[in-house]
Amino acid sequence: MKFWKEYLSQMLPEWKDAYLDYTYLKTLLEDIRKVEKEKGQTQQKSLVRDLRLYRSFSGLHKRKSHDFINGEDIEDQFIVVREVEGVGNSIVKYETKFAEDATEQEVVFFNTLDYEFSKVDKFYKDKVEEVMSEVTLLDKQMDALIALRIKVENPSLDMSGAVRELVADVASLVTTAVSNSSTPRMPRKEQMFVIQEETGTADGEDLENSNGGVDVDKSNGGNDHFKPAPVEILEHVKINNEPRTPKSNIKAMLLKDSKDKKLNFNGKQLKRAEEQLKQVFIEFHWKLRQLKRYSFMNLLALSKVMKKYDKITLRGATKSYLRAVDNSYIGSSDEITTILERVEATFVKHFCGSNRRKGMKLLRPTAKKGKHKTTFLLGKLRHQLIRFYSGYFAGCTTALLVALVLIINARKLVNKEGQTHLFAYIILHMLMYAMNIYFWRCYRVNYPFIFGFKQGTELGYREVLLLSAGLTLLSLACVLANLDMEMEPGTQSYQTITELVPLGLVILVVAIAFCPFNIIYRSGRFFFIKSIWRCICAPFYKVTYIDFFLADQLTSQVQAFRSLEFYICYYVWGDFRKRHNNCRQSAVYNSFYFIVAVLPYWSRLLQCLRRWVEEKDGSQAYNGLKYLLAIIAVLIRTEFDLKKGTSWRVAAVVSSAVAASMSTYWDIVKDWGLLQRHSKNPWLRDKLLISHTSVYFIAMVINVILRLAWLQYIVNFHVTFLHRRALTTIVACLEILRRGMWNFFRLENEHLNNVGKFRAFKSVPLPFSYYDEGSSSKDDKQITTSKLTDETLQQHPEMIC
Repeated sequence: MKFWKEYLSQMLPEWKDAYLDYTYLKTLLEDIRKVEKEKGQTQQKSLVRDLRLYRSFSGLHKRKSHDFINGEDIEDQFIVVREVEGVGNSIVKYETKFAEDATEQEVVFFNTLDYEFSKVDKFYKDKVEEVMSEVTLLDKQMDALIALRIKVENPSLDMSGAVRELVADVASLVTTAVSNSSTPRMPRKEQMFVIQEETGTADGEDLENSNGGVDVDKSNGGNDHFKPAPVEILEHVKINNEPRTPKSNIKAMLLKDSKDKKLNFNGKQLKRAEEQLKQVFIEFHWKLRQLKRYSFMNLLALSKVMKKYDKITLRGATKSYLRAVDNSYIGSSDEITTILERVEATFVKHFCGSNRRKGMKLLRPTAKKGKHKTTFLLGKLRHQLIRFYSGYFAGCTTALLVALVLIINARKLVNKEGQTHLFAYIILHMLMYAMNIYFWRCYRVNYPFIFGFKQGTELGYREVLLLSAGLTLLSLACVLANLDMEMEPGTQSYQTITELVPLGLVILVVAIAFCPFNIIYRSGRFFFIKSIWRCICAPFYKVTYIDFFLADQLTSQVQAFRSLEFYICYYVWGDFRKRHNNCRQSAVYNSFYFIVAVLPYWSRLLQCLRRWVEEKDGSQAYNGLKYLLAIIAVLIRTEFDLKKGTSWRVAAVVSSAVAASMSTYWDIVKDWGLLQRHSKNPWLRDKLLISHTSVYFIAMVINVILRLAWLQYIVNFHVTFLHRRALTTIVACLEILRRGMWNFFRLENEHLNNVGKFRAFKSVPLPFSYYDEGSSSKDDKQITTSKLTDETLQQHPEMIC
């Protein structure tokens, strides 16, 4: 693989603008190559002579010190790279001066390279400073966790004497690690000794042996370095018990005034704090690894660019420029490596029982133990199997679909009352989701990060296509079996079995969804079920991005919910053995006909209200108003559909027009971020992933047209060759297609917001909050580290959907 492809693949999408612009620099090198070729200066290497052999002789005397730069003769240097402080601040920038005449293209190249290098160096320095502040916070969290362990597990431990010395010891180790960033790094063996001393010999060796034979006083348990953490820390600590269930949310609201009066430290709180802090360390370790990879890839790109320059111009400038790179912050800093090692050692000791293999497996979940060739072959075989089964299911589905069309036409079933289309809506939505994933990957939208999937468990478009093809095959097979058993004279007596076929399919799909065994993408199924549950229980859960995104998907599945309602009525209260039901005449059924249509909008409304209360953001109130108008429009349209009448028709037209207008505006302006008057791209955004701007205008027009699909319920178009319910199904499918299009642009806008603010890591709330002893307010501020969830939207209202 060429380096530029590897470089692009290793980029963290949210930091794309902070990376060295390798592609543009290559373009500038091509311009230099053309100029050199025109001048005839690029001859065959065998005929090129070193220009230094033709310079005037400078004598045998020793040169003055100012003629040497870093031990190299200044006359042998084509460029000199110097540090220049930014205007009005201490930002270090780099500037290249030429010792010889340079072409205009070379000047442009080095100016661009200096800008990119300065950008990378500054970004890395800022991120390291963030990391160092997070390290201090994590040290405090670990102090509190150890004190809590003592309080819960061994409250009778003697805390007098040298107890308070532990804080000084830990502080000195932290100071040593921080000071090492500005001093030459100690040898690895000595450094590991310090880490082992701080973490208590994670590899299982005796501390006595680690001390190089120093005598250890056995009177204190065989280890005079043991100094228990002071439990007095807990007097200044509050445990952040964030409600996790609807029950705990209600309890927290009812007991809001009295929950801080008494602190009860118990094993349950300790376990929860350990789980939270464990997750914090995992995410923090991931952040450190990404920073280390960022440093490595950018330094490698700088080296590659300079070598290409030397290859084209034969100037020999690489050595001078890379010397400046090595002396820069990103080239000489080793804080990340030091902290990474300390984090690994601390995690192994405190959260994995000193089992390093277990700890590293948790910290690096994507690491493969097999050989690269073997891993590659297994991955390739897996993709081939998925393609094979997807193609096989698709071929069978096509054959069954053709057979179904022929049977319907032959037996003139088009205008007859048929069964509901529950699985048709679900399958179409799955196909649209697979298409969304494909285009998100094409345009490098980091959908796993935005949705909050666990690393390595997200489904690709091939997997979603495989699931949708399998479900389509099952559905069509059941439909054909039902029709065949109903129409054939020999099987008409088995009406009960015939009618149980659709019910069996529903039970099978539900059983697969809740199957506890690790088959058929268990992690993805459970993630989906948990998200559905959080939507159902709104507003008793904190709203994350996946919650309101999924709730928006459910608003496009109103007809599917009504189909499910009919299934329940038909098989529970109806006489399915005689194919008879009174669902449409039942008052209870008609009441739920309203309720199931409103539920997705109601869930979304409650989510907006919760965010409005928590985040104090007025735009969430307007967003909730949008869903309230949609609820009113759906209720009036449903009433008109059942009762008809001119007054209901007028009310349905007015309410639907108002709701559709506000929803369309919100889709285009808020969710997609388009129609910006002062944008670089007229009436679009400053940043676009799709190069053809016409695509966005076409999408806006299509969104407006499909938003008017509700007119079918009011105007009631009649198509002679289609049943009325078939036309309703088509309108519902058009809404699902609109939602699929909305999904791509909604996630594109979210991704660009993250990129614009370099938000690449989710926030994980810490288990403990510190407050001053004399403070009456008891500052409950939570300090967060690592990978972004939608909680960051509290500080960024422009990202609100």
